[in-house]
Amino acid sequence: MVDNIFLQISVILGITVSVAFFMRLLRQPLVVAYIIAGLIAGPLFLNVVNGGEEFFETFAKFGIVLLLFIVGLSLNLEYIKKMGKSVLIGGVLQFSVTAVFGFIIMKLLGFAFIPSIFIAVAITFSSTIIVIKLLADKKDLEAVYGRYVVGLLVVQDIIAVAVMIFLNTSNAQNGGWYTTMLLTLGKGLLLCLGVFLLAKYLLPKLMDRVAQSGELLFIFTIAWCFGIASLVYWAGFSIEIGAIVAGISLGASVYQPEISSRMRPLRDFFIVLFFVVLGSELQLGDIHAAITPGIILATFVLIADPVILYLVMRKMGYTRRSAFLAGITAAQVSEFGFILIFKGEELGYLHGPELAILTVVALITIVISSYLITYNEQLYQKVLPFLVKFGKDKARKETGEEENYTVFVFGYHRIGWKVCEALAEKKISFAVVDYNPDAISKLKHRGIPAFFGDAADVEFLESLTLEKAKLIISTIPEADDQKTMIQHVRKTNKKSIIIANLYHNTYLDDLYEAGVNYVMMPHLLGGQWVSEILKDHPWTQKTFKDLKHEQKEEMKLRFTAGTDII
Repeated sequence: MVDNIFLQISVILGITVSVAFFMRLLRQPLVVAYIIAGLIAGPLFLNVVNGGEEFFETFAKFGIVLLLFIVGLSLNLEYIKKMGKSVLIGGVLQFSVTAVFGFIIMKLLGFAFIPSIFIAVAITFSSTIIVIKLLADKKDLEAVYGRYVVGLLVVQDIIAVAVMIFLNTSNAQNGGWYTTMLLTLGKGLLLCLGVFLLAKYLLPKLMDRVAQSGELLFIFTIAWCFGIASLVYWAGFSIEIGAIVAGISLGASVYQPEISSRMRPLRDFFIVLFFVVLGSELQLGDIHAAITPGIILATFVLIADPVILYLVMRKMGYTRRSAFLAGITAAQVSEFGFILIFKGEELGYLHGPELAILTVVALITIVISSYLITYNEQLYQKVLPFLVKFGKDKARKETGEEENYTVFVFGYHRIGWKVCEALAEKKISFAVVDYNPDAISKLKHRGIPAFFGDAADVEFLESLTLEKAKLIISTIPEADDQKTMIQHVRKTNKKSIIIANLYHNTYLDDLYEAGVNYVMMPHLLGGQWVSEILKDHPWTQKTFKDLKHEQKEEMKLRFTAGTDII
């Protein structure tokens, strides 16, 4: 039996690697490869997963637990606070509208009430794994639309946790739903209090000792994850909720980034088996019944999610470019949708082709949205003439009077605020351009001229008096956005000094060819500063004590300047 399962895993991994290699050539997320590998290994084709169903389902359960543990580990409520109410409103509206219309579509297709509810909720969640990976590849996690989408994913995670808790309490028998709800709420509060006390008083001291060894930290994290999940399960909740609670309890630890990075490879291995099992459970009859509703729902997700987020972000004051890019980034379904469907089957609510329908929706939306995210800028330029017909982008302007400024500073966070302090001290006329509404609000409160807009939006750049500026300083991290701005400025202003910013040298030559005078590279400047300290100052305790004092004063100034919003 063991040898047979070992051979099955070997064959499954071989199939997965082969499909994954092909998917990489097509620039697709590997989740697509995992599902297709499951289809090939399942009864539809090779029927490799035969005789070891319980074993593979156990492994898939491990994948769910580890996935939800990392969700809890990364559940950063402060992120929502920093992004403001727009991300909360966008997340709730996107969930509500998508769920309502998804339910209507399922009912029109002839499905019963309960399956329609499950599918409608399952398609509301966007894939955290895919979105974060593609945004990181494009280096757009710090872009305004990237930060908004990450905040949206956090809101969706919170809603997902609420859905899991509701499912856990809704399975009461003999009409005891309210009693079960009250008992569950009471046990949940006691459990949360216990875990909170552990996380606040015991874990910090324990983690300081455990973290001295990377290997011990890894083992401890796994033990904590499964231990807390089992404790929560023993208290009457689901293992999935336990995994999320375990993650949240470690999320506030200073070792959270290290824990997360060490757990991801293990999670990815079990997630492979999770999706392989998912694909292997699909039957030919289910596929036939799922094709039509799957295509209809996939079309709805690809259209509805971008439109909803676009309208919400525009209403909240974001530029049409940021709203458009955020919308198409969230246009796919999540791995959590599958967890929800599996839970519905486990509780006895679902007995039909719901899993196959969601699989069809996932394959279509993930494949198409991957290309949409990868080529989002080109797509935006194609759609822009249509969007312009709805009028000017009023959200871009934040100051009433147009003035000529000696200096324009693009980006107020990190480097930009210090540049602004120096310009203000020298009493030089300057204005700030930023695409974060909170930054603009802080700047206006301080009386600093500010424009809300995107450096890559040529229509917006034309509304600024850049052609009369003597100096333009860009502190934004995106190379493509800076290149667009530099090329636009050089068309009308050949004499101004332009300083750009890069965190790596990949696009250094591109910016110089575009016409920039100098490119700041913070890591090189940091090394130069340290070298000058070592050359020009004595290596004494007093030297570094003075530097420490200056640094703390800088941080106070940064807070006063309002850059704590980033």
